[in-house]
Amino acid sequence: MKVTVLGGSAAAPNPGQGCSGYLLECGRTSLLVDCGPGILPSLLRYRRLDNLDAIVLSHLHQDHVLDIVPMRYALKYAPALHRRRIPLWVPPGGSLFLQRLAQVLALGSEAADSFFAETFEIAEFDPQSVLEVLGWEIRFHPTRHWIPCWALRVTCPHATVVYTADTGWDDTLPSFAHGADLLIAEATLPVESEPDARSGHLTASDAAVLAALADVHMLLLTHYWEPLDEANTRALVHRSFSGSVLIARTGLIVDLGPKGEMQ
Repeated sequence: MKVTVLGGSAAAPNPGQGCSGYLLECGRTSLLVDCGPGILPSLLRYRRLDNLDAIVLSHLHQDHVLDIVPMRYALKYAPALHRRRIPLWVPPGGSLFLQRLAQVLALGSEAADSFFAETFEIAEFDPQSVLEVLGWEIRFHPTRHWIPCWALRVTCPHATVVYTADTGWDDTLPSFAHGADLLIAEATLPVESEPDARSGHLTASDAAVLAALADVHMLLLTHYWEPLDEANTRALVHRSFSGSVLIARTGLIVDLGPKGEMQ
């Protein structure tokens, strides 16, 4: 499996980097996990939209979904693209969310009822079930966040990636992430944040403890605000976690093949 960071900023873009978005590729198949604002130009460096196999959204906060809108316009109007509907898996309530968003965006010039449906095959995932998509197996785990949100455990042959999405500390997360080749963990809050401020997000130190308890091979810190002191952050993380530590930057590629290469 190959994982490409398309954006790793928190609730608003950092300089030169969009919000949440990760391209996962296994063999010839591709999966986009989250579609936050500013990730579409990065995605287009690696995949044509008509060659994207599926999209999964962890939750409905704007920093994880908004580039669905320009993607819709590209799929509908870009003359060079083959017309096809991309499977779009949304959390429970996501269909209604998209209907309401379409009512705002259609502006009377397009049909709101088909605004997204003509470019995406929209379906709500069942968090209690395993989602199987073109050889991918995706499991879900509810997180501790301001709105319903799900962590994802994505497996293709020979590799597993766990993505925390947005979450505060949860004692059940280590078992969900256990043994993953790569843990993509949010690190939104400054380390000095008060404990009662952490109900919806993690610090880098929290992410490190999670990685250690889950016994993952590699930790990728994401969903952070700039400026970020990388050297200090790595030092803090290594107090708890002895594995490889990466920090999400647009264009970072992690190859989870036998050699576990990073580009």
